[in-house]
Amino acid sequence: MTLASYLKKHTELLVKDVGIEAACDLTGKSKATLGRYYSDQDEHGDRFMPIDVVAQLEEAAKFPHVTAALADLRKITMSYDADRKNAPSGNVNADVIALAQRFGMLMAEYNHAIGDGKISINEAKRLLRETLEIQKVLLEMKLNLEEEATQD
Repeated sequence: MTLASYLKKHTELLVKDVGIEAACDLTGKSKATLGRYYSDQDEHGDRFMPIDVVAQLEEAAKFPHVTAALADLRKITMSYDADRKNAPSGNVNADVIALAQRFGMLMAEYNHAIGDGKISINEAKRLLRETLEIQKVLLEMKLNLEEEATQD
């Protein structure tokens, strides 16, 4: 996967996380314009979502998909601050349970996907979604561990 296609895939995830209609309302961009930002067609290969539009959408999204992709490309680990929208899980034990459940879901998706010996595009997308959910749980767990480490 090229850098461009990687960023476009995460741009698409961001728009779909917010919802296309809501994304249009938030940014003042049309569906067609937003679609061009993540289109993999050659004619749109050099079009990327402006950073101010990314910021607007990530404000409304459940997860900062484009920011996470950029961090991933630089091998940077992200963490959220106390003002994040997702409700805190509460403690590490709850995080471990959530992580085990998500991992189980990922393995079930993988088992289903590999059943015919080939992972299709839709199966890969489902695996990616589960992987992103695991990443969210791990970030929450990291925050809870950091909080426990500072409580003395």
